[in-house]
Amino acid sequence: MAIGAIVGQAIPRLGWTAPLAEARLLGQWASVVGSEIADRCQPVSLRNGELRIAAESTAWATQLRLMAREILGRINAELPPGTVTRLHISGPSVPSWKHGPWSMRGGRGVRDTYG
Repeated sequence: MAIGAIVGQAIPRLGWTAPLAEARLLGQWASVVGSEIADRCQPVSLRNGELRIAAESTAWATQLRLMAREILGRINAELPPGTVTRLHISGPSVPSWKHGPWSMRGGRGVRDTYG
């Protein structure tokens, strides 16, 4: 019996199917979803079937949300069924206005100075 066949039989018995699928998705993102999509976003985490994806801009986050069904189809074609059931796509994180001990609570404060 070939080593590949032995490993293929052992993976499900050892419970490694889901961890290996997650590792493949996160490690080989471009080959799973395609280079055009992979150039614009990165997978962040996969928990309970929900894949969190961070886009490079808010415009790309919107575009990827519109393409969510296609992206999910590509992922499910490459990985075992049920590995990813939902996508959560977000844009880049916004900068914080909280700097130093004298900063305003709740943001930048009033910006209308010519009342």
